[in-house]
Amino acid sequence: MTDFLIRGGVVIDGTGDAGYVADVRVKGETIAEIGRDLPHRGERIIDVAGCCVTPGFIESHTHYDGTMWWQPDLDPLPGYGVTTCIMGNCGFSVAPVHPDKQVQMEMVKIFSFFEDIPTEPFAGNLPWNWSDWPEYRQSLASNVQVSTNIAAYVGHIALRLAVLGMDAWNRAATKEETARMAAMLEEALKAGALGLSSNLHDHDGDDRPVPSLLADDHEMRALIAVLARYPGTSLQVIVDTFMRKTGPQATERIARLCEGLPVRVQWAGVPTLMFQKDIQAPMLDMHERFKKEGRDFWTGFAHVSPTYTLSVNRSLIFAQSNDYVWHEVVLAETEAAKRALLSDPAWRARARHSWDVAAWRHSPMARPQDLHLLNSENGAGPVKLSVADFAKQRGVHASDAMADWLLENGLQSTVHLAPFDIDEETVVRLLKDPYTVGNVSDAGAHGQMLCGGGENMRLFTHFVKATGALTLEQAVHVQTGKLARHFALADRGELKAGKRADITVFHLDEIAHRDMKKVYDVPDGKGGHGWRWTRDAAPVRLTLVNGVPTFENGKFTQAYPGQLLGPNAVQSRG
Repeated sequence: MTDFLIRGGVVIDGTGDAGYVADVRVKGETIAEIGRDLPHRGERIIDVAGCCVTPGFIESHTHYDGTMWWQPDLDPLPGYGVTTCIMGNCGFSVAPVHPDKQVQMEMVKIFSFFEDIPTEPFAGNLPWNWSDWPEYRQSLASNVQVSTNIAAYVGHIALRLAVLGMDAWNRAATKEETARMAAMLEEALKAGALGLSSNLHDHDGDDRPVPSLLADDHEMRALIAVLARYPGTSLQVIVDTFMRKTGPQATERIARLCEGLPVRVQWAGVPTLMFQKDIQAPMLDMHERFKKEGRDFWTGFAHVSPTYTLSVNRSLIFAQSNDYVWHEVVLAETEAAKRALLSDPAWRARARHSWDVAAWRHSPMARPQDLHLLNSENGAGPVKLSVADFAKQRGVHASDAMADWLLENGLQSTVHLAPFDIDEETVVRLLKDPYTVGNVSDAGAHGQMLCGGGENMRLFTHFVKATGALTLEQAVHVQTGKLARHFALADRGELKAGKRADITVFHLDEIAHRDMKKVYDVPDGKGGHGWRWTRDAAPVRLTLVNGVPTFENGKFTQAYPGQLLGPNAVQSRG
């Protein structure tokens, strides 16, 4: 391992304090010293004059649980200064697992549907040599080398499936089953899990509520009580602010179930899109009320509008828009079957009715003027035209027009939704609030829908440079020290002597929020590769993970120094 003297940059230490010019000495995995004009002691000197030297960036919400096994570089994160990824979100984790292979596959199917992660590499590239969370952690330590540090929640859905089997989809747990889930959660926390993630939001492709939505108050309270015994752990829960908009009621339920227990909660969260204004005010009121009550409640939110790409190969957008007719095409197993549906007059009639009546009014199906024909497989075209305009040209319904375009342009073609209007005033308010979890990206998921990795650059390119809504120090704090505090990662997140050497160096005039691009590197289980979206590097000048460069000189270094992290504060309250 090489020691470094990072010389002459502006140190922005991750606390929110003003930056200052200084050198940073790195010895092994640790920051050894920070000061002006530090003497050279044989280290490799890196001259970074004019650059920002910051703690490594933390991705607070990712889904690399499966992807990291076949994409250990976690592309494009090294080129965006990322040094730590938080996984196991939304109630989805790959441990614990039920001994029945059919039940194990349910978890794979859940990841595949909700996070658009291909089933074939998920089932084939993971060894599945664990049953509980401690065995999973041991397998990670033995078998996975990745470019960033990783830390993970244990998923509530995985717990329910591990204990109830397929009944997890259908009923509440018994007292005995709840006790077994609580015991599994406790052993996961002892093994270094961040806490419990739960899901009070999602329905699957058959419109079934996910298993965690079947959990009654007794089950939820029992699991929360386990968390309360382990300082530094937390409950992460997503609520519905997008489809059925049950978020306010679900959040109030969580608040009630946490009463009297010393537990940290990350609830996701306050909506930031303009069409969500009807529930935004009550959820902001809850956020402020929780602070006044002294609760350890942190609000999750996104600082960008989600990027949506409609595909008939892998997309949850149709089902999540309540359009289960178009979702039939996604579920069709062969291209011939997909083409048959898209060409069938009876299916087309049902699809038109679904767009006009069943789909949510804020969904892409109800907004054909915002659906754009941009990515043609064979170039037949037209491109750069909205579905609404193409339908007008053809004199047909928008649903028929999109079906025609896909048939003519190839079924690997994709249709892109214009970004939702975002409430930037609320976003900035939340970015500056001390009890929020930002830099939410979904990186590692939705490979054929969006590319979450790289969205952290907008904190600089947009909120610092374009609008001036944030200072550089605030934009760094949002994705470093603030998140390290939330996740109890006390040995990193700030540039201080004695902390781990997770460091990012960048020049503000060199970084950009890069466009999406297609790459063909996803194993298809048949010896070939499918495609996903990614981005070119920002690029940052340097990314150090535990003192090892993972990005330098404009490219990934092929180093995999990531470590498994857990909350530093974890100890049982007894």
